[in-house]
Amino acid sequence: MTRKLTILHTEASKGWGGQEIRILDESDGMRRRGHDVQIAAVDGTPLAEAAMRRGIPFHAMPIDRRSFKALSALRRVMKKIDPDVIVTHSSTDSWVTAAACLLRRRPAVVRVRHLGFQVAGGIANRWLYGRVPSHVVTTGEATRNMLVESLRLKPENVTSIPTGIDTERYKPGDKMRARTQTGLIAKNFVIGIVATLRVGKGHRFLVDALNDPRLQEATLVIVGDGPQEGNLRAQVSSLGLTERVIFAGRQQDVVPWLQSFDAFALPSIAIEGAPQAVMQAMAAGVPTVVTPVGAIPELVQDGKSGLFVNVSDATALADAFSRIQGDPVLAERLSKEARAFAEAGCTIAHMLDMMEDVLRKSAPSRG
Repeated sequence: MTRKLTILHTEASKGWGGQEIRILDESDGMRRRGHDVQIAAVDGTPLAEAAMRRGIPFHAMPIDRRSFKALSALRRVMKKIDPDVIVTHSSTDSWVTAAACLLRRRPAVVRVRHLGFQVAGGIANRWLYGRVPSHVVTTGEATRNMLVESLRLKPENVTSIPTGIDTERYKPGDKMRARTQTGLIAKNFVIGIVATLRVGKGHRFLVDALNDPRLQEATLVIVGDGPQEGNLRAQVSSLGLTERVIFAGRQQDVVPWLQSFDAFALPSIAIEGAPQAVMQAMAAGVPTVVTPVGAIPELVQDGKSGLFVNVSDATALADAFSRIQGDPVLAERLSKEARAFAEAGCTIAHMLDMMEDVLRKSAPSRG
């Protein structure tokens, strides 16, 4: 009989994005496979609210701070549920978990590194990534290689497992019906982005690109919220683009928005892991324009399943959108190739298979 695992995810982040969505989707999937999965995070965060909506057992604790209070709260939960594996996702909760598991054989710890930013070498990080966890999981090969090289980790202890997408949910749909649902104007060429409004996502270059004369009939839809919203609204106003830029806010269901887009863009200037939004757009068959940073080139093939543009280059973005707008054959080819890639290698089942294998091999026996 296949052994059921008790898995506890910890997350210090108080934001909302692909990282939090992956935790929820993975938890749902593992629970369907018969495992006991629970989440420990900060009370009142979007992750906490979403976990409770989905019926995933949730433990509120101040795990966003390295404190005795957080350590005590985590130890109480560990004593209560006796997890086989704790899966950590951010820096602070990884440190708290490391302290809680010090000198213990069980549970095992698996560290998931979602971001592609460089991790500084040094004794502390080599201990946190190399000694505390039984295994380290990244969302892309670029991040895996960075960790192995910068922290001198054993390559066999680090595995890249891209985030899986539900290709039955994220799929091409009737564009006019989707635009009726979202309230977008049917006849416009619609460029969309789904991302937290942070500097690193490059929203401001999309706004600048929309000011290009070749895109004077286009609409830009920004789905998401975040700290840059005020600056972006000011930029839109200063360029006189208020009527052509829609701030849709954070959406519980982004599928109809993706299906409404003629082109999807993620012009990141920061190093990315493997962005879920890119995979979702590809699964929905939306022609995609991206910057080749971090693990994005592992998802998009330039000229085949999407188009690459230079970082921080609004003119290059306008060029790419103009190509898609003016060449229906290119747009259709990009759409089909993107969908085919998603179906072949970006499914939730593939992610769950790989994660389940890592967790089973990491979990100590209960003999």
